[in-house]
Amino acid sequence: MFDVFSPVKALVKLDEICIDNNIFRLHYKATMVILVVSSLLVTSRQYIGDPIDCIVDPDIPQNIMDTYCWIHATFTIPNRTVDKIGTEVAHPGVAPSAHEEKQYHKYYQWVCFTLFFQAALFYVPRYLWKLWDAGMLKMLVQDLHVPMVDEDQKEDRKKVLVEYFVEDRGVHDMYALKFFFCEFLNLINVIGQLFFMDFFLGGEFSTYGAEVLSMTNLDQEDRTDPMSRVFPKVTKCTFHKFGPSGTVQGFDGLCVLPLNIINEKIYVFLWFWFVILAVITALQVTYRLVTCFMPALRTNLLRARAKLSKSPLQVTAICRRFGLGDWFVLYQLGKNIDPLIYREFINDLYQQLRDRDEERNHEKIY
Repeated sequence: MFDVFSPVKALVKLDEICIDNNIFRLHYKATMVILVVSSLLVTSRQYIGDPIDCIVDPDIPQNIMDTYCWIHATFTIPNRTVDKIGTEVAHPGVAPSAHEEKQYHKYYQWVCFTLFFQAALFYVPRYLWKLWDAGMLKMLVQDLHVPMVDEDQKEDRKKVLVEYFVEDRGVHDMYALKFFFCEFLNLINVIGQLFFMDFFLGGEFSTYGAEVLSMTNLDQEDRTDPMSRVFPKVTKCTFHKFGPSGTVQGFDGLCVLPLNIINEKIYVFLWFWFVILAVITALQVTYRLVTCFMPALRTNLLRARAKLSKSPLQVTAICRRFGLGDWFVLYQLGKNIDPLIYREFINDLYQQLRDRDEERNHEKIY
């Protein structure tokens, strides 16, 4: 099993420098890993056996029937999914189909591909952000994320950082807006994928998880498993061939789909995961909008990041002079630089800004 999932190890590894946030990581790390693992799992025959096995008339070779039904899809009778098993029907949805409406199941051929495609979509915002960041944050950190730094090197690097922010104030607004756009893209992506999976499963996914929850509260005799309707384990398949006289003969086969045991568990988990992720991401986007329009909140956040609650004047003075983009870069630096070094940097930045203002006032007087 570990050999099958070994390619996923590289996806789990966290970057040394964090250029986003934990909610962002839930999309391109956690969700992407879940989808890739699910895609690999449904293609691993050594754990689930053959994806389809059909019982049919001895005149039809077993392997031919299995291949035919896998390619051309199987079907169930939706009106017979709640009938009593063993007396009215052989299995849920499996009954004579002469005058009954049929529901064909073709999705299982595409599950592994769609899961991988969805994983790629979750990486798109991350790809865009890495492209737009272009290593800027890593360059600014300058190895100050480790506590053990040579004192002379630390002072030189802090001085470079201070001079950068003093000289280049107001140039980071577009940088911040691009990151906010990627956060919003995460929200659009997860909501869009909820609709996509609902379309992929024939309109059954939107209420899938809710129906599974409601089923658990019923008595065993009254339960109608929604997973058996969306992912039937036993289905029917009709194979047509020419008889000795040239007439078309139809052979009904009973097909067992072991793969759906995995599929139903995957999509139940994905329903809950995607709904929770959509709610969390919506809260994150709301939080981002609030930070954009409330300078006081930005000041408090930077103060908490710099751990300067006892001396708030420095952070207040810095935020008053800096715009949204500068604040965002400062806040991102606070996630990566060692806390003690970052506190010293904020103090040095405040002192440099104050000295610069005093020089300007002095020049105006004279």
